[in-house]
Amino acid sequence: MLTWKEVISFSVNGNPTPDQRVKKSESQWKALLTPEQYRITRLKGTERPHSGVLCSIYDEGKYNCVCCNTPLFDSTIKFSSGTGWPSFTQPIKENAIKYERDTTFGMVRVEVMCNTCDGHLGHVFPDGPEPSGLRYCINSESMKLETKEVENE
Repeated sequence: MLTWKEVISFSVNGNPTPDQRVKKSESQWKALLTPEQYRITRLKGTERPHSGVLCSIYDEGKYNCVCCNTPLFDSTIKFSSGTGWPSFTQPIKENAIKYERDTTFGMVRVEVMCNTCDGHLGHVFPDGPEPSGLRYCINSESMKLETKEVENE
């Protein structure tokens, strides 16, 4: 389980190696993504609070990167933070997320990105629930929910 100390260490000393890398040109990203997905993931934008479709969905499944389909978060670690963005306590794997120090808007935060394609996801904060104490605050537009099919007997 990742801790805030490890998150800070990744943001300062380098990130875990991803399983694979996906690189595309800006024109390829624009062709693949909606304008809002492109603005958020490739230009480091943020959606308005409570506007994302995934904010209030708690279906079983995996939350994958909208850019490269890499699994990022599991529904079992999603929680309602009241912030207006989907929130998670841990990534699905330690090397799924990339961390960078973010000093925009006059504050110091830790930006989180897909470690496979560098798509901007949101930020992580040390004010989440126990046991990790982490809150990954993620834009809905940067993810897609891959639900599990339920078989009828």
